[in-house]
Amino acid sequence: MYPTYQSAGYDRAATMFSPDGRLYQVEYASKIVSQGTLAVALKYADGVIFGVDKNVQSRLIVPSSIEKLFKIDGHVGAVSAGLVGDARRLIQIARQKAQENVMYFDEAISVETLVKEVSNVMQIFTQYGGMRPFGVSLIIGGVDNSGKRLFEAEPSGALAEYNAIAVGKNKNKAMGLLEKDYKENLGFDAGVSLLIRALKHSLDEKERLELPRVEFAFIDSSRAFKKIPAEKIKSIFGNLK
Repeated sequence: MYPTYQSAGYDRAATMFSPDGRLYQVEYASKIVSQGTLAVALKYADGVIFGVDKNVQSRLIVPSSIEKLFKIDGHVGAVSAGLVGDARRLIQIARQKAQENVMYFDEAISVETLVKEVSNVMQIFTQYGGMRPFGVSLIIGGVDNSGKRLFEAEPSGALAEYNAIAVGKNKNKAMGLLEKDYKENLGFDAGVSLLIRALKHSLDEKERLELPRVEFAFIDSSRAFKKIPAEKIKSIFGNLK
């Protein structure tokens, strides 16, 4: 993962390939993402559901002040893993692009177009001197004229569409569970339950997933971004085995 003595100079700029064809600064940005608390999302029967583990480290911190779940437009939302400051900047750009589309074309931007706009910004920061890659991955999803859409945008500017996705710490554990248990056209409660189980499954051995450290939202066919009330999450928590 990290440069050898012979390639050490190639990790000092995001714009320089190493002899073995690697961009170390982009790899370091991905490493930051893998250290961030987990974010998950999936498509369900009527839209998309997002979930995040805030992992509040101190009882003195107000949990609502930790932002990892974002409304971009009524029909589009996002969750992040990695540097929260970088995520806020990209979300600001995404919101601006969504507003511009309404102003110029009098219609809501498609989810895929928005993701490509954000990914283009992320890619630019890997190609010019004096910049560093964004240390964050975003899961962006919503409902538009083409249906329910769900994408991941990586620090390199790469993007891919998913039915269910996890990013952040121990994401492979969560993805393993999602790959095993995800089914198309899940009901709402079943979708939230699966995301909770994915968050639990990703935890280290001595960690416990408790209600104050998680947050969920969804977008359905009404194309409205809504956070899921804590009471609803608590009831689903209680029904888990």
